[in-house]
Amino acid sequence: SATDENSPNLHTNREGNILVRGCVECGDADAALASAKHQVEVRTKTPFIEHAYIEPEAGYALYEDKRIVIYGSTQAAQMDRESLADIMGIEPEAIRVIPSACGGGFGSKLDISFQPYVALAAWILQRPARICYDRAESMRASTKLHPSDIQLRIGCDEAGLISGFVFAGTFNTGAYASWGPTVANRVPIHACGPYKTTDYRANSVAVHTNAPPAGAFRGFGVPQAAIAQECAYDLLAEKVGMDRFAFRQRNALRNGVPTVTGQIFERSVGIDACFSALEGFWGEALANAAKFNKLMIESCNPWRKGVGIASCWYGCGNTSLPNPSTMRIGVTSNGEVKLHQGAMDIGQGSNTVITQMAADALGWPVHKIEIIGGDTDFTPDCGKTSASRQTFVSGKAAMLSGLALRNTLLRHGNVDINGKIYFEGSVIRMSDAAGGEAIIDLKDLPVNEYGYVFMAEETYDPPTSALDEKGQGIPYAVFGYGAQIVELSVDCLLGQVKLEKVTTAHDVGRAINPLLIEGQIEGGVAQGIGLALMEDYKPGLTENLHDYLIPTIGDIPEFEHLIVEVPDEEGPYGAKGLGEHVLIPTAPAILNAIRHATGVSIQDLPATPDKIRAAIAAAKESGGRAS
Repeated sequence: SATDENSPNLHTNREGNILVRGCVECGDADAALASAKHQVEVRTKTPFIEHAYIEPEAGYALYEDKRIVIYGSTQAAQMDRESLADIMGIEPEAIRVIPSACGGGFGSKLDISFQPYVALAAWILQRPARICYDRAESMRASTKLHPSDIQLRIGCDEAGLISGFVFAGTFNTGAYASWGPTVANRVPIHACGPYKTTDYRANSVAVHTNAPPAGAFRGFGVPQAAIAQECAYDLLAEKVGMDRFAFRQRNALRNGVPTVTGQIFERSVGIDACFSALEGFWGEALANAAKFNKLMIESCNPWRKGVGIASCWYGCGNTSLPNPSTMRIGVTSNGEVKLHQGAMDIGQGSNTVITQMAADALGWPVHKIEIIGGDTDFTPDCGKTSASRQTFVSGKAAMLSGLALRNTLLRHGNVDINGKIYFEGSVIRMSDAAGGEAIIDLKDLPVNEYGYVFMAEETYDPPTSALDEKGQGIPYAVFGYGAQIVELSVDCLLGQVKLEKVTTAHDVGRAINPLLIEGQIEGGVAQGIGLALMEDYKPGLTENLHDYLIPTIGDIPEFEHLIVEVPDEEGPYGAKGLGEHVLIPTAPAILNAIRHATGVSIQDLPATPDKIRAAIAAAKESGGRAS
């Protein structure tokens, strides 16, 4: 192993090939486990996972007026600019990044890839340079999901309440750091799931190996941790003799209850509401599975149905770090309203959602607002598109900017704050309920340096605090919550799995755009299906999407979505993030459903037919239950 004392250090300043460690501890986990009535222990493993976005790394650079202009796909234009300035030894002002439409990122396009090559070529040759990776190059060069090796012990008392939780996770961060520190720091905060856990110890470590760098991947290590935790909860519920769903409801985190970092939310904890939304579906799914399995047994058919449940919580934004976003909105002398929106839209819909919030705050139709998007010369820094932060953080900045512009206009017209605003070409007309009216001719007003006669620019940075040596503090201002029920069938002779239905309940705080919410959920579930059942990147061997299997439309089950709204006053209009949350419960829910159908646990992912078939055979040989 890379951490053995005889293994050479890949980096001279990282003894034992340890990049970073993470820890959260509260109460006395060992004592609680010692007194627990029931205990379970699991060990789960996950492999490298490829992001498999449709669009490979591609872009071009121009040399214009002694500056480099980069066009291409990215999740973080401002970060690209800063990194290129460091690489090239020039001032950031000499670089302009203009993002193109992004054909998928999922975390990998936070790292620079093609940008330095085209930038250096254009700078030296003083002519345009372009590049497009082919699929093999993309798979070789890009970062991957961190492989994990997780050991977990959980106990509970006679009533099924959690009593002791000890987690140890090792994450293979590959040859270079990339986003390894983010994974190691985020995982211990989330490893307990959205449950009350008073006696807790979670340790994580990111280890360097002679492997491709592992980086940012939807969830930053939390999906891997949830597999261990949620599968262990099923085993623990069985030991207690409780229904698996009821076991989770009993332990669910609630308002006023401290998290494992000591943080207390008084009003916005939404996991119990998610469970309540799913309760009827759970009972119906179990009844359907029991009826089906009875018929299959009577007819000597090898197919069995199973039902699985898993949950999630996820902190929105950076972990205990500054996380600001700035938005600018202005009115031209022609009466055009323009929003400078630099939050990268990588398919999740931030252009739509953020503009909706700005429009609502201003009191003007969303389709009449022009977006100035992404260009580092024209948009303030909105931070990177990752950590499920844009709807929450940039959305809040957009809301504040819209409100500030609205108040500026109303004050200028001496109209009540609840007045209405109408843009009629180069004229603004305002009125209020008290009969106050004002007309502003925009062409008579001076234009500022940005080309606006009225403008507002606001910044929002979520309130967090650093964690102490035991991981106590306020890592995130807002958490989102969710749970998913998976119904599937397994061929117990061949190990084949057929997904039939996924019922989801995700607390989004406030549903700004329900259609985009459903799109995020279905995309996240699709990636969770790949993680659970088929995806396994082999360094040096996997080089195309023929050999590397990802879910297709034929693998996607029926969906039923229950959008739960438990507002958080910190979020814009009560909204919370969603992007990464939706991947987290899927894989453990699938694994729990497989176990319900067959009686066997698959803890070394992916759960391919050969592994399932071998586990069923081994269970039969040992006299254990295998349907």
